[in-house]
Amino acid sequence: MIPQIENIFLRQMASGDRLYLQVYKFVGAHPGKKVYIQGNLHGAEISGNAVIHQLIEFLLTLKDTDLVGEIWLVPVCNPMGTNERAQHFSPGRHCAYEARDWNRIFWDYEKVAEDLTEFAQSQFLLEPEIIRQNYLLKIKQKFAKILEQINSASSLPYTDQFSYQLQSLSLDADYLIDLHSSTNQGLDYIYYFRDRQDSAKYFLLDYGILLDKYDGDAFDEAFIKPWLALETIFASLGRNIQFDIAAWTLELGAGMQINPHSVNKGVQGVKNYLLQKGVLKSANFNYAAEVNHVMAVFHSSNRTKYYAIAGGMIQSRVPLGSIVKTGDRLYQILSFNKENQLPKLIDVYAEQDGLIYDVATNQAVNQGEFVLGIIY
Repeated sequence: MIPQIENIFLRQMASGDRLYLQVYKFVGAHPGKKVYIQGNLHGAEISGNAVIHQLIEFLLTLKDTDLVGEIWLVPVCNPMGTNERAQHFSPGRHCAYEARDWNRIFWDYEKVAEDLTEFAQSQFLLEPEIIRQNYLLKIKQKFAKILEQINSASSLPYTDQFSYQLQSLSLDADYLIDLHSSTNQGLDYIYYFRDRQDSAKYFLLDYGILLDKYDGDAFDEAFIKPWLALETIFASLGRNIQFDIAAWTLELGAGMQINPHSVNKGVQGVKNYLLQKGVLKSANFNYAAEVNHVMAVFHSSNRTKYYAIAGGMIQSRVPLGSIVKTGDRLYQILSFNKENQLPKLIDVYAEQDGLIYDVATNQAVNQGEFVLGIIY
């Protein structure tokens, strides 16, 4: 199966150079769901590009009859973030000019919708697919106003123009998959939203984090939040509807690295998800036995970040993936002072039981800088 390859203009730089997105569109012989997959929204988080490359290589081996619907893949979806450097290091988490996190800039329809209850009432007796089409039309009509602002004489900041481009590609998707990693060093896990836990298991990852608290301005949040809001309103009116729409963020390993183990987990998980959702029906692979995969589940509100209580060097830190108990030592700070005293070791202990899911790459810290994250 040969993809349609499309280049989309993003930005002209002061030097005259131009930045583009490249989209690979695999379209099946039969209509069905639209799957949107992107990687590298944060500049240092490059593992998703390797996942997308392997998915492209896999899809090239299939017939168009093996695909029901279409799959759009966008590697290196943020050239500005990906190309940012500070000597040997690649930060790229924030737009340096606007001081905005690249994954906290997206448009959330729910925040501007004024008549969701009225809309739900008008659709109450219709079939879910008709409701979906009507609701998506409302979202698109409001979304089109952003382009009018971009094309106006005053225009909009680049982050708004950039977010518009990514959302215009994904707004009508059924399933959205955003490939990330820790900016530091992290485990492989998946973020998911309410009522989607059974499908989350299809990604075959050991850990899942339910997003039970969020603002709606991250890429996955902005996509799914309007649909969750509509489901909630229907439930309040006495009708339970769950739209077959989902958003997933896969966190695969460490920043500035392509870890083969994490990439393989991502590839196998996405393949299995697409198979279980009926998007793929190839006989070239079969993960049906993995439907009952067991995934440890955590809540996003049950996360604690530990920040250095003094400046110094981190040593004796517990390894990534460790299970700790309240009172266990997490790490030591080797603290050098300017108070005519000898260097001292400061022990830091766990405030609660939990799993070490994220640790800082840099073991030299100023007071107040991130050291590790625990989820419980």
